[in-house]
Amino acid sequence: MDASKAFKKSRTTIYEALKNGELSRDHDGLIDLSELIRVYGNPIAVQSSTRTEQVQKDVQVHVQSEVENVLKDQISLLKNQLDLANQREKSLMQHIEDLTHRIEFKGTLEQPKQENINQLNESTNSNIATDPRPQDESNYDRLTTSENKRIPVPEHVEPEPKKRGFLSRFFLPYG
Repeated sequence: MDASKAFKKSRTTIYEALKNGELSRDHDGLIDLSELIRVYGNPIAVQSSTRTEQVQKDVQVHVQSEVENVLKDQISLLKNQLDLANQREKSLMQHIEDLTHRIEFKGTLEQPKQENINQLNESTNSNIATDPRPQDESNYDRLTTSENKRIPVPEHVEPEPKKRGFLSRFFLPYG
């Protein structure tokens, strides 16, 4: 049926050609395309394929131009996003620089304040009662001493006996 449509021949014409021996069947009972082309020439679909190829080329050109347009749009979108990211980075770097300057400025302001606090502490310390113990004793924490005491280490330490399994306690001699 496909052969009759492709070559514009009736089924009876094809069966008569088979009966007369003009066409031959394959081992599976089907007619090979090369046999049909040998007897009837190129199929009608192949003859009109030049027109089909032109249509396909036109479609390919159209699809290719559409793809190019989409790609150009994506490139312009990516360029815009890159510009925005660069602007954000620049503003954030400026913000970091401003914060760094503020920290440095605050550090210079705190140094005189720290000196004032130290002077204030010294003046108040003279009015506060202090610990009557001498300074050396106040640092004494009863854990460390100024002497180097040695801890005696026994000269001979016996190794622990080899551990034995449950059954070896009953069946193997102790040793």
